[in-house]
Amino acid sequence: METFFNNIVSSIGVTDVLDILIVAFIVYKVFGFIRETRAEQLAKGVVVLIAATLLSSVMHLYTLHWLLSGVMTAGLIALVVIFQPELRRALEHLGRSRFINILNDIDKDEAKRMVTEMVKAIESMSASRTGALMVIEKEITLNDIVETGTVIDAAISAEMIGNVFYEGAPLHDGALILRGDRLYAAGCVLPLTQNKELSKELGTRHRAGIGITENSDALVIIVSEETGVISIAQNGELTRFVEAKKVEKVLLDLYLQEEARGFFVEKISKVLSRGEKNA
Repeated sequence: METFFNNIVSSIGVTDVLDILIVAFIVYKVFGFIRETRAEQLAKGVVVLIAATLLSSVMHLYTLHWLLSGVMTAGLIALVVIFQPELRRALEHLGRSRFINILNDIDKDEAKRMVTEMVKAIESMSASRTGALMVIEKEITLNDIVETGTVIDAAISAEMIGNVFYEGAPLHDGALILRGDRLYAAGCVLPLTQNKELSKELGTRHRAGIGITENSDALVIIVSEETGVISIAQNGELTRFVEAKKVEKVLLDLYLQEEARGFFVEKISKVLSRGEKNA
């Protein structure tokens, strides 16, 4: 037995380990994707169907096995149709991702200034019960969302954010897209969430905020027009009754973490380039 295991271990190379790790990562991501969507219930149905097909073969139930085998064959096409929204969402994540996060280009001082201005605007709108929907773009671009609104490409300031969401302003009903250190577009239309388990108390603004985070890695800040309650949406989940201090912490973590990551990547690049020169 020891010889058997030694032969197996000795026959495994680096490429084999890499191959296993890649496949394991893909399987992990697929299961995670299924668990986060309505595909979970459909996946359970597929497993039951496969088990029934195998069982009918073992028990020699020929007619039932023939019928289930035909269903399985046609099911491959049916799965593509049934899972179309989920497959589209996964492909959008791959196709719309950047290789470089533009948040890395923002330095520490500018990031702090931007966060201060955003928090000031959010506090003001919460106090006055001014509805707001702010979408902070990260690695996945939102060009298709930007096209539904108006590009303003303005510097981030509390006054500008307040003007956008002022009730008499023409763009106040839509979402405000923040790209990097700019207020990039306003009056944008967001996709509504398909989650049927949300509270009936949540209106269109909150459902749109959740919806865009289901289709991208964006961070969304929502101010309720009815109550002034501040909410944060990310990864398809909504956190309500968030205090301004918490919003500030979330934004600082977002911008400063990306800034620190960009600094680390820059240091690594310098070390590598220095090594090439010495060589």
